[in-house]
Amino acid sequence: MLNAAPAIPRLGIPAYDWWNETLHGVARTPFKTTVFPQAIAMAATFDKNSLYKMADYSALEGRAIYNKAVELKRTNERYLGLTYWTPNINIFRDPRWGRGQETYGEDPYLTATLGDAFVKGLQGDDPKYLKAAACAKHYAVHSGPESLRHTFDVDVTPYELWDTYLPAFKKLVTESKVAGVMCAYNAFRTQPCCASDILMNDILRKEWHFDGYVTSDCWAIDDFFKNHKTHPDAESAAADAVYHGTDVDCGTDAYKSLVSAVKNGKITEEQINISVKRLFLIRFKLGMFDPVSMVKYAQTPSSVLECEEHSNHALKMARQSIVLLKK
Repeated sequence: MLNAAPAIPRLGIPAYDWWNETLHGVARTPFKTTVFPQAIAMAATFDKNSLYKMADYSALEGRAIYNKAVELKRTNERYLGLTYWTPNINIFRDPRWGRGQETYGEDPYLTATLGDAFVKGLQGDDPKYLKAAACAKHYAVHSGPESLRHTFDVDVTPYELWDTYLPAFKKLVTESKVAGVMCAYNAFRTQPCCASDILMNDILRKEWHFDGYVTSDCWAIDDFFKNHKTHPDAESAAADAVYHGTDVDCGTDAYKSLVSAVKNGKITEEQINISVKRLFLIRFKLGMFDPVSMVKYAQTPSSVLECEEHSNHALKMARQSIVLLKK
């Protein structure tokens, strides 16, 4: 349940790192990939079909990279997996926030439309297997001063919550069938987002019936007891996050305290099993435990990496993104 999941040799399960990025092309890999315009520029194209194609091409390149990782026995390395923590569908309202360029801007409708196209392009249309797993982030109401993002306690009106900050998340969960959701660093109405009764339990799981996996933003569980000061220690923070449906701790050690949390009666092993089942279901949907011959995406050749077709589309999107301002 840490992003760097170790191998389980007795079950023949290889190590896997959940942390990967493909905001505008597969990022941070040791292999050459096609780089598309930044997200805020792609939003300026106002072209959902272009964005769909970009996500489709990115997933193909990601598959080629993962296939190489399997071949080289490097699935334990970060940035080589198939679980991409993208798209960023936060509403960009505060210029002091350092992640605004990752978003599709300030409009809820445009953000939802482009996010939907991205998820469908990335995850593919195979009835059995995911081409790759998208992740809607950062859930939710996550646009504020950069310096306060680990301590910020947000409260907005119900109208703002439902009309501005949640529409894109709702669409991606209920219509696009996004595989993952990332909960945000900030708190919402006094509770850290990754342990929010309203956001995680009431809305995401109960109202929207989300059955995919949730990852924390990186080291967000540590924020519970180090920055928000809502929990006394890692054990309490980890248990509360899992009870609220946060399946992956992107971090180094907070969820390691779950072992002692079970022994001390703070959480049950059955509750942990719920998260573990969600995580393995995603890996099964990605075809990680099936023969290559059964999974068409597992046969994606390395020749797709930075190929001419993909480069031409990146150039097209760059031209589409140009905006002329009239003084």
